[in-house]
Amino acid sequence: MTEEKRVIRRKVLAKWLKESILRLGPTFIKIGQQFSTRVDILPQEYVDQLSELQDQVPPFPSETAVSIIEEELGASVNKIFDRFDFEPIAAASLGQVHRACLNGKEVVIKVQRPGLKELFDIDLKNLRVIAEYLQKVDPKSDGAKRDWVAIYDECASVLYQEIDYTKEAFNAEKFSENFKNMDYVKVPEILWEYTTPQVLTMEYVPGIKINRIKQLDKLGVDRKRLGRYAVESYLEQILSHGFFHADPISLQHPGNIAVDDVNGGRLIFYDFGMMGSISPNIREGLLEAFYGVYEKDPDKVLQSMIQMGVLVPTGDMTAVRRTAQFFLDSFEERLAAQRKEREMATEELGFKKQLTKEEKFEKKKQRLAAIGEDLLSIAADQPFRFPATFTFVVRAFSVLDGIGKGLDPRFDITEIAKPYAMELLRFNEAGVEVIVKANLRVLSALGFILPQDARKRWERQSRAFYNLFRQPDRVEKLAQIIERLEQGDLKLRVRTLESERAFQRVAAAQKTIGYGVAAGSLVNLATVLYLNSIRLPATIAYSLCAFFGLQVLVGLLKVKKLDQQERLITGTA
Repeated sequence: MTEEKRVIRRKVLAKWLKESILRLGPTFIKIGQQFSTRVDILPQEYVDQLSELQDQVPPFPSETAVSIIEEELGASVNKIFDRFDFEPIAAASLGQVHRACLNGKEVVIKVQRPGLKELFDIDLKNLRVIAEYLQKVDPKSDGAKRDWVAIYDECASVLYQEIDYTKEAFNAEKFSENFKNMDYVKVPEILWEYTTPQVLTMEYVPGIKINRIKQLDKLGVDRKRLGRYAVESYLEQILSHGFFHADPISLQHPGNIAVDDVNGGRLIFYDFGMMGSISPNIREGLLEAFYGVYEKDPDKVLQSMIQMGVLVPTGDMTAVRRTAQFFLDSFEERLAAQRKEREMATEELGFKKQLTKEEKFEKKKQRLAAIGEDLLSIAADQPFRFPATFTFVVRAFSVLDGIGKGLDPRFDITEIAKPYAMELLRFNEAGVEVIVKANLRVLSALGFILPQDARKRWERQSRAFYNLFRQPDRVEKLAQIIERLEQGDLKLRVRTLESERAFQRVAAAQKTIGYGVAAGSLVNLATVLYLNSIRLPATIAYSLCAFFGLQVLVGLLKVKKLDQQERLITGTA
């Protein structure tokens, strides 16, 4: 099969999948919308088809929508509204939107699809079974222990909240309050008198979807600034308020963010049914993680991860710390390389040279050779977790990165987030260190150029002065460690990773040999029974032989995988 035939086959299967999801109904349409953003998981053909679920959800009959509105609001639409458009202006997985005029003001009415609660009860019950199955079969070979059931529970909870439009209205007002001092964000006003659990009436705020590049250019807004606004708005939501827009948006169809020309370009947020919240300890942990990366302090980064529940303080923490240090150093090198590229960049846009397959493999081999043993140790101990809260956060930022690159080819989410993070870090800094750093900044601002040696001596003195105030904490921490050693709560362990890998390989090989001996014995037994016309026991013996033969194949693959890991670590692959 050629690559062209594979592409054609994927397109056919992707179209079938999209049509099947549409037949399955709202629950699965929501799931399809979420996967339409995951270009890192699905081939492009599937992403293209699933992205159509964002805008191409078929509407339900307008007569049904009108009957729901009249039942919920207790009057005829002709009596309530000055004008009501029976043709919906948009249809989504959970409802559709009609435009109207109310007391001389343009509004939109969001009407929920009938029977959603009953559909959710059935579909989500089945999906929980799948989550429980994934919980059991997930090999977690990457060192992360994912809680699939918790992720399901988080998604199910958010979905149930989304079918209560009064909660969406409260969310919209809370979101608007959080951004009341920022003129680049607009939230439609809620009309509470005409809002119920199944009908939501709000101000009509037209805008151009953030991915319509040509229309944005005609509007005369700064696309580069819009990309920065999108990232800053999410940083503000997550780090400052712990309350963020969690509804899936995709690069192809980001229906929940639009733009108008007010204040030189303003972001309009729609649809507040799916909102995520982050607990104070996770927000503080994120800030501490920012601070740890800023200081290149792996201990501070690991402590923040423990605080957020991402890392469990068990297993070989030394290996985790060394891995964190490696990635911090790599991150610093990457930033330095990006700065160098920007300095050398010309006005003409250019693209990086794509690495060949051999070059990519060589880079991967170098990385694994540097931290291979630590990664294997982490994979065995599985100290990492994936909190369900992060499901929507990670998705939101991955999508924002794609939207930003569509608006501006030079878009760099890290560069946009850096000033915001630095501002937060300045609020976190305390004590004498901030005074010393402030003095250095003041001297630089006044035009005093300190010699390099004088600057280094100043920084050494400032560190020594700062450490003077940290010594009591360090002495107390040392005393606590000694106390734990005396009580037996803390035990020293010496690991020989080479021996552990050798024992793993020997154990796998022994198990494979045992299965092979069993399979051979069963073949002989089954053959003897078959030749003596004892058919049923012979069939059972042949079946068992096939099972043990499969286990032999699995064992051989495991031994081969261990050998490959060993060669990658030692750099001999």
